[in-house]
Amino acid sequence: MSIDKSSLQRMQLADALRNYPAPSSAAPPRGGWIHAIRQALGMTQAQLGARIGISRQSVQDLEKAEAERRITLDSLDRAARAMGCRVVYSLVPESGSLDDIRQRQANKLAAALLKPGAHSMKLEAQGVSSVENERQRNLLIDALLRGSSRKLWE
Repeated sequence: MSIDKSSLQRMQLADALRNYPAPSSAAPPRGGWIHAIRQALGMTQAQLGARIGISRQSVQDLEKAEAERRITLDSLDRAARAMGCRVVYSLVPESGSLDDIRQRQANKLAAALLKPGAHSMKLEAQGVSSVENERQRNLLIDALLRGSSRKLWE
């Protein structure tokens, strides 16, 4: 059995992503991570600002920017390092795995590709049974998943 490059990449990413919590449990605290961690450490905005090399007002602006999801990764990283932390950045599938995302996309694409043909066949009284329709859909899904990954997203 040969494993193509994208399959190998998905397997490696799946291994790496196993260490991350589910997206639903990884929501940032109200007010953002900078604010929550700074307060948990007992650090004032002025003290954090001195460690980063910015003003207290700039720390307040950073906290607000993070809470509004408009902070840059660089700013978040600088604040984290100043508090003895580090930023861990990842894109985690909302549900399931990367292979599950591909499977759902192949299902959706197969349904869209088969729909016009099935409609025409019914109009011409040549419709196929639901069992045969399911078999054809599964064959198409398998072909889509084995073929070019790029075609899944066109």
